[in-house]
Amino acid sequence: MPAHSMCWKIRRTSVRLSTLNQLERDTLMSQESSQLKFKPYTRQSIHQAPQWAALPESLREAVKVVSRVLPFRVNQYVMDTLIDWERVPDDPIYRLTFPHQDMLPEDEYAHLRDLVLLKQDEAAIEQAVQKIRIRMNPHPAGQMTHNVPTLDSVPVRGIQHKYKETVLFFPSAGQTCHAYCTFCFRWPQFVGMEGLKFDARESDELVSYLRRHPEVTDVLITGGDPLIMNTRSLAGYIEPLLSPELSHIQNIRIGTKSVAYWPQRFVTDKDADDLLRLFEKVVNAGKNLAIMGHYNHPVELRSDIAQKAVKRIVSSGATLRMQSPLIRHINDDAKAWAELWTTGVRLGAIPYYMFIERDTGPRQYFQLPLIRAYEIFQAAYQSVSGLSRTVRGPSMSAFPGKVVIDGIATIRGEKVFALQFLQARYPDWVRRPFYAKFDPAAMWLNDLTPAFGEKRFFFEEATSPQTIEKPAAPEQSVITSCIKSVEGRRHIPRMAEKIRARGFPASKARVEPLMSHHGIRRVRHKRHDRVTTDSKHKLPVASNLLNLEFVPTVPNQVFSSDCS
Repeated sequence: MPAHSMCWKIRRTSVRLSTLNQLERDTLMSQESSQLKFKPYTRQSIHQAPQWAALPESLREAVKVVSRVLPFRVNQYVMDTLIDWERVPDDPIYRLTFPHQDMLPEDEYAHLRDLVLLKQDEAAIEQAVQKIRIRMNPHPAGQMTHNVPTLDSVPVRGIQHKYKETVLFFPSAGQTCHAYCTFCFRWPQFVGMEGLKFDARESDELVSYLRRHPEVTDVLITGGDPLIMNTRSLAGYIEPLLSPELSHIQNIRIGTKSVAYWPQRFVTDKDADDLLRLFEKVVNAGKNLAIMGHYNHPVELRSDIAQKAVKRIVSSGATLRMQSPLIRHINDDAKAWAELWTTGVRLGAIPYYMFIERDTGPRQYFQLPLIRAYEIFQAAYQSVSGLSRTVRGPSMSAFPGKVVIDGIATIRGEKVFALQFLQARYPDWVRRPFYAKFDPAAMWLNDLTPAFGEKRFFFEEATSPQTIEKPAAPEQSVITSCIKSVEGRRHIPRMAEKIRARGFPASKARVEPLMSHHGIRRVRHKRHDRVTTDSKHKLPVASNLLNLEFVPTVPNQVFSSDCS
């Protein structure tokens, strides 16, 4: 069927569906959408979508404005099958994929709206957008400052190693998604802030790093979404991990939202069978392959093709685990979680995590108080059978580790949160209980204070910015101190001279990876390259907000200055 005929048929079907019940709607739409070729929409092309013209002007305006700050991408399957347009703007999948005015504070939205719709000044728009993005804490939990490992004293591009057993790998070909989630904590990956992006073009450095770290048992391939890649490209990253020299790698995980946003990837895509054969190859090599499916709402599992995708994944020998944050406006309902878990278990998936929305992006729009998160988890957990109780939560992926709320208790007359680490930077913290004063307004670990008159939590001193990093090798330490000492307008050649004066080579290959590791990027200037810092916090900033390409490290961190 020609593309234009299919599009016309979808439009006719969308009208006809209003008279059908939900089950008939899901069945019919899944049959037709499964035949569609993947068709994404972005800010530049969303006006081409059939549903766009029917949206109220206020909602279209919000998309145009907020998508300047946050990434926006949706596809025809999501729009035709997952969104109930009669419930827009309150439909959960619409909230999950379409930017909304309330995702920005009123003053920021009004200012940006004026620039985008009235003045249309691209330079001013970019400057305003960059300021908003930096305010949004683009890399929470020390991702750039404390999670990037080194190989021969040079930071390894596209890798994070926070927990002893697990390495995260970000292949460059997988740094986009079939659609973007409005809450996504990795939003800086998709908005062109190059200094804030994790990616690796090859797996060679990953393999070299893993050879030297036999304590690593798990590799999580993430993004973006690795399954945006075709099977041949994905195999190029996975197959080296099957080498006998990496026998200590027992589990290969793939983090993906494709199970919900484009289940055709496993069923009708032209290389869907090849993908499942790759899964079988990994399993036959003696590895456990875990597909970490990002399901945020039960509607994502209601269509025939989504259920078929689950069954095909499981039939390959891979395991499919389900995880999601708890998100206000989208899934802050215990019944929705119970349906999601029970449906997944029936199909062969394993409930894994309920996360608490991270302290990044438009968190004021999506976050819930910790007490409310606990109540929703508890109510959902109590309403499902033991097979669904593999799930853990509600969990905060914070700087020191994954902290779960075990309950609310009254001990010695004081009401407290009972907490523990499910995973931690230091293994001996795991499953060690601790207590925080009950605070009905607290939304994140940083909002909590120790109970019983304690001045700090047991882990706080060890995780201060000055003590968490392991001592660097002498050469790295010297280069790093010289980079961090930069203040005002310092030419990169002048910085290199200081490094050489201390007895070390200062080639571009040695200096630039460390600059990137510490969030400092070259700023192209008409006359020369230069680097500047924010004098208030000693943080590297670009001399012109239009060229801003950095991430602040830890606020108030004092940089060494033995090179100044």
